[in-house]
Amino acid sequence: MANGKPVIVRFYRFKNRLKEKTAGLNPSGKVSLSAEAMEEAEKALSKMSEDYPDWVSGLVGKMQEQHGRCVDTPESRKECFEEIARIAHDMKGQGGTFGYPLITAFSDSLYGFTQIKGDIEDAVVELVKAHIDAMRAVIRGRVAGSGGDIGKSLTEGLNEAIAKYST
Repeated sequence: MANGKPVIVRFYRFKNRLKEKTAGLNPSGKVSLSAEAMEEAEKALSKMSEDYPDWVSGLVGKMQEQHGRCVDTPESRKECFEEIARIAHDMKGQGGTFGYPLITAFSDSLYGFTQIKGDIEDAVVELVKAHIDAMRAVIRGRVAGSGGDIGKSLTEGLNEAIAKYST
């Protein structure tokens, strides 16, 4: 009791509507989709995968613009890095889904380098450029999957840039 007044406690129990919409209420726990629904979903994903390089190149272009602003206006690097980080975060979730795991890997690495709390040095700006260049090469060359020798070469080149500018 606070100040002599009784404390009233109320408990609310909300119905779990999400559980109703899933297999949670299905005693067998099995979920099934019709073959037609699966086929339609696979076709839609395949079509999106074909278009992925075209629409993701716009995102790479936006990151390139932000990088240019980092070079031209060092005082606004923090804001530019935040935008690059936002785009990289989106891209790292998409690449693997559409058959471009190198985009996911490079975006993940780029996202990490854009999480700087203090001053942003020129070397880090160069690292951002190396990531953007590697992603542009993947998209232009439509380097899907692991990319074979090209993918290996791009990964090694990016790792060399990271080693060079991180010291």
